Amino acid sequence: MTDRSPDKRSIASNTSRRAFLTGVGATSAGALAGCTDALGSTEQEDETITLGNLSAQSGNAALTGIEKNRATQMAVDEINEDGGIMDREVELLTPDPQSDIQQFQELSKKLINEDEVDALWAGIRSSVREAIRPTVDENEQLYFYTNQYEGGVCDRYTFPVGATSKQKLSLLVPYMIEEFGSNAYIVAADYVFGQVCATWTEIFTERNGGQIVGEEFLPISSSDFAATINRIQEADPDWMMGILVGAKLNSFYDVRASSDLTVPVATTTTMTQAYEHIRYDPPALQDVYAGTNFMEEVDTDRANDFVSRYHEKFPDAEYMNENAQNNYWSVYMYKEAVEEAGTTDQDAVIDALEQGLSIGSPEGDIAMNGETHHMSHHIRVAGSDADHDISIPRDEVVEPSYLSDIGCNLIENPETTQYVPSEDGTGMGTPSGTATPSGTATGTGTEGDISLGGL
Repeated sequence: MTDRSPDKRSIASNTSRRAFLTGVGATSAGALAGCTDALGSTEQEDETITLGNLSAQSGNAALTGIEKNRATQMAVDEINEDGGIMDREVELLTPDPQSDIQQFQELSKKLINEDEVDALWAGIRSSVREAIRPTVDENEQLYFYTNQYEGGVCDRYTFPVGATSKQKLSLLVPYMIEEFGSNAYIVAADYVFGQVCATWTEIFTERNGGQIVGEEFLPISSSDFAATINRIQEADPDWMMGILVGAKLNSFYDVRASSDLTVPVATTTTMTQAYEHIRYDPPALQDVYAGTNFMEEVDTDRANDFVSRYHEKFPDAEYMNENAQNNYWSVYMYKEAVEEAGTTDQDAVIDALEQGLSIGSPEGDIAMNGETHHMSHHIRVAGSDADHDISIPRDEVVEPSYLSDIGCNLIENPETTQYVPSEDGTGMGTPSGTATPSGTATGTGTEGDISLGGL
């Protein structure tokens, strides 16, 4: 099992946070020179900049939400220690939505309308994003959504800066075909995220000369996998794609191990967020290969220094997952955009972000695609062995191409739409605030309620 004790980590003690954040804004400094004078900002130097972060700190989404909250706080604390943003202190508001979608909606309205936050981070699943996005758009609120997600949000006010399914699967599927063979079986959660991931898996499997020999979708409440395992064994695939979300579906891996199902598994969810390779007993995750932009096991100076500082600041922290890492660097990206714009005026900050900011994040050097508000990412294939030790055989920078391919250009057309892929990789769209393919704009229940949308 992976050894996570501090003295076992490879720590670059002379690598400071400044060293890996100096790349921010390299592509946009010239484009926005003189912006402060042009805007004529009337902001007071001693006025506090207020940020809001809604990450579940209790309830069924707290396992990953707590780490996102801590990573955001870590970035804000570091920025304040270094003099703030434009010599102004940054305040972070972190009310607990308790994994409840109505609380996310109500607290987002409070943060936007009463606390008047300058920027908002919120959500652990697409259900939350789609529930609050109408409020975001109505109030023209700058909003960062940092989770991996199904992709397709083309929205003037939303920056979905986590890796998309297409980015991950464009690297993961070819790797599985090259290493294990052309025949794949898909098992996915039966809702939009699982369905979209299955579509992209089909597309990339076909493009790389493979074929799907079986496919099934499981309710998120499923815990009996006997029939599914029998069908996989009968189909005899070379590998399977497992898009399994939530504790019940992820118990598939324990059942898989006890059933002697040895087929390798590809995934975009398991290990990268809820660190099942740490939490589950070996060899449950043997031969599981995750597409991810960040895990604690990424072995670079930047990543090791970041993880070490995180655990030093929060000694009881369980794991630094990819979504929490995205929260961390996106706060620094916001800082740079404000400084480039010379103001916290949200339209001006959005314009600055759309110039194409780049950043040296813990995962590596990445950049904003200003037209679509999505990021390039270092996508890795991370494999677990019988002891749950992680190796990373592949690491490539992958651009966020899907929305560009179908014509999303928020600089020229500031729309508020979500697109979903058709089987040939093109898209269709639905406007924010209506019942969309990713869930409804309003709803009740907890964030884990499958009727409310995707991961």
